Amino acid sequence: MVRSLATSVRRASTAAAAADKDKYRVVVVGAGAGGLSVANQIYNRFKTSGKPLNEGDIAILDAAEFHYYQPGWTLVGSGLIPKSQTRRQLASLIPQHLAHIPENVKSFSPDSSSVTTTSGRKISYDSLVVATGLKINWDTISGLPKALADPSSGVSSIYSYDTCDKVWYDIDALRSGKAIFTQPAGVIKCAGAPQKIMWMAWDRYQKTNRGDNIKIDFYTGMPTMFSVKKYSDALEKLRVERGIGGHFQHNLISIDSANRKATFKKPDGSTVDVDYTLLHVTPPQGAPEVIKNSPLADEAGYVAVDKETLRHVKPEYGNVFALGDCSSLPTSKTAAAITAQAPVLTENLFSVLDTGNVSGAKYDGYTSCPLLTGYGQLMLAEFKYGGEPKETFAPYFGDQAIPRRLYYHLKKDLFPWSYWNLMLGGNWFGSKGLFRPKFPKQ
Repeated sequence: MVRSLATSVRRASTAAAAADKDKYRVVVVGAGAGGLSVANQIYNRFKTSGKPLNEGDIAILDAAEFHYYQPGWTLVGSGLIPKSQTRRQLASLIPQHLAHIPENVKSFSPDSSSVTTTSGRKISYDSLVVATGLKINWDTISGLPKALADPSSGVSSIYSYDTCDKVWYDIDALRSGKAIFTQPAGVIKCAGAPQKIMWMAWDRYQKTNRGDNIKIDFYTGMPTMFSVKKYSDALEKLRVERGIGGHFQHNLISIDSANRKATFKKPDGSTVDVDYTLLHVTPPQGAPEVIKNSPLADEAGYVAVDKETLRHVKPEYGNVFALGDCSSLPTSKTAAAITAQAPVLTENLFSVLDTGNVSGAKYDGYTSCPLLTGYGQLMLAEFKYGGEPKETFAPYFGDQAIPRRLYYHLKKDLFPWSYWNLMLGGNWFGSKGLFRPKFPKQ
């Protein structure tokens, strides 16, 4: 007992000292899915190389109290799990070998290989990984924050921990009327999520004999149901078969919750007002301001990285990498994409620090979108750059554009377990499972 207490005190002291340094071998900004998984993979990669880093050589900067399993919010909105299962104390997820600095970055100074935190602390690095995620722009839709805060408004969203349980409350409470589900034009987290919750609501109403009394419509700022033609065609067929209205290139711009009216803008600039009983909103999203205002950003505000190596495109910032939602990588922004990006980034960062050059590791744009289409069924979209399908299970179970129960249980049961127990610790490699991909030598 005494020895255990002494060990705990010693570890706490070591961790505190590690978090107080002025410079680190690697600084990771953001402790989301991308930041935690890649920080652990980098540490493991150095260890297996025979050139291990010391404890505290890698620092993670993030002031958040909690870490969220965001893909789980669709399950919450579908009534499958309580939202408490989708979050954990961030500090409990950061192992001893990583230094946790509970601050956010105020500014990036890549010319001096340093960042400045919100408290004014300057931290230098040999290499930087940016993994801040996206910013949810709730305020860009007039009336949305007010409607979300009103329990009787009929307006909800799966895009936050605070509101995802309201989605299930509203869906389950609806007995008749008009249910509208929206998706904005542009980049969002998991482009399939806005319709996943719609399909689940539709199936819920069928199973509870309310289908004839509830009209469902999908209003999307996009021109099609999905960005990949194969899956888009299958989803469009499903939409027609299920009698769901499709209104394309319609962007939600305001909500009048008192009168239950939603206003959408069309490509020609005209607007249309739509009555609703239930309104599920996917808010516009974009790069965080701290990145937009930094030298690291491209014209759209994302960290400008090479789409194959994940290294910054400017040679003078060759010690900077990024992955996940905040990066300029032209692929869907999902947790599955991170599982393919992290090993590539890790290998190239290790090689740059070791030799000055990137390795032969290249990211092909792989991502996955597990599209729930109802209770007990899921369409498993997997694809790479160019919208080309790259399906893992098709050779064994057939076309993944056909919803199957097996894929449903991957989303509902396996993926959450592997996320908490393997991915965040750097031990889950997506379609490769537990096996770290092997890369050709440069």
